[in-house]
Amino acid sequence: MHTSHTNPQAIGLIDALGAKDASTRLKAALAAGTDPEPAYVDALVARCGVEPDFYVRDMLTWALTRFPAAATVPKLLAELGADRSQARSQALHTLSKIGDPSTWPAVTTGLLRDPDDEVARAAWRAAVVLVPEGQEQALAAELARQLARGDREVRLSLSRALVALGEHAEPAIRIALDSTDPEVAAHAKATERLLRDPEAAFELNVGTAKRAFALGGREPDADR
Repeated sequence: MHTSHTNPQAIGLIDALGAKDASTRLKAALAAGTDPEPAYVDALVARCGVEPDFYVRDMLTWALTRFPAAATVPKLLAELGADRSQARSQALHTLSKIGDPSTWPAVTTGLLRDPDDEVARAAWRAAVVLVPEGQEQALAAELARQLARGDREVRLSLSRALVALGEHAEPAIRIALDSTDPEVAAHAKATERLLRDPEAAFELNVGTAKRAFALGGREPDADR
């Protein structure tokens, strides 16, 4: 990784962020966050978009949270428009950890509905952290429009985002429970169960939803 900085220590650390060995990259990210220097910000943000190792990415995010928001937030916001999906998802993840309320407008509907599941999941998590008071119910309604999206892990992520909104999510979930799409209804039911008991198992009973629709309504549920 090339740099225009003349500080040999900074050059060495920035080069180490692109080393072949993951442990070397991890140590470099840790060092950058332990002794944050402005010279590191560009390299840390750029590396987030291409780093293949989960643990290194997590350390890159931690390192960026150690810098003043004024130094990192504008560069992370710029990454939200990147072509590379990992750059978008990691920028969203890092913004959620920084928690700057001014970044809320950047979590757009386009990102919440991003065709890449990992970007969308990161956007959902960031949104529930950054949403301003009074806009939680509107966010819940937007998230509920994506019920039944993706595989089980994607659906669990969406449910957890809705659960994080608490009572603000209840109206949107109630509407989805009556969906004519059994996949949506089943996902809504699983989300409702988690809302009542966050420790409950995440169960997608699509067959039950199909039977309920065939009978013209939801099946009786003893725990409701």
